[in-house]
Amino acid sequence: MIAFLEGTVQNKPEKALIINVGGMGYLVQVPEIVWTETEIGEAISLYIHTHVREDDLSLFGFPTLSDLTFFKQLISVSGIGPKTGLEFFNTNTSIIKGAILSSDIAILSRTPGIGKKTAERMILELRSKIDPNEVEQRTHGHITENIDEDAMDALMSLGYSRGQVYRVLAKAGEAFENTEDCIKYFLQNV
Repeated sequence: MIAFLEGTVQNKPEKALIINVGGMGYLVQVPEIVWTETEIGEAISLYIHTHVREDDLSLFGFPTLSDLTFFKQLISVSGIGPKTGLEFFNTNTSIIKGAILSSDIAILSRTPGIGKKTAERMILELRSKIDPNEVEQRTHGHITENIDEDAMDALMSLGYSRGQVYRVLAKAGEAFENTEDCIKYFLQNV
């Protein structure tokens, strides 16, 4: 089983990196933020989850051991596979952990592939496994209260991903009065 890779980024197919480790290329699925911030030719180190099915062997990589641990917790929940688990990393993981601790089904079900029942199961199974000290309460409250779904939908229709929108809007120091202000701030700071 592969647990860690260190090498050079050889290529960047969509949502994945091909990492050259000693002349051998490994295809590793990564969170969107890792994919967008990584350049071809750049040195990279990733903690790896090796997912084996009868017809497939896939690698999922994370920059920190805590991200890998959280990913493994997510995919331990019935109904959440590795690709859906990876979608949670398009949002600040502190927000997701905060939503689990506060039983916020609405935030969890915004992730593609997660319905109300799966969100409820996540809360039930993961609440006791989340360390409250890992959750940034300020960010959690700010994001959930200040990004309306109309702004999210509008920005996603322009081709931005949910993860990009959350990352940019998380940097805002104040609440948005309306959808237009939220969109305007995003476009000025993307």
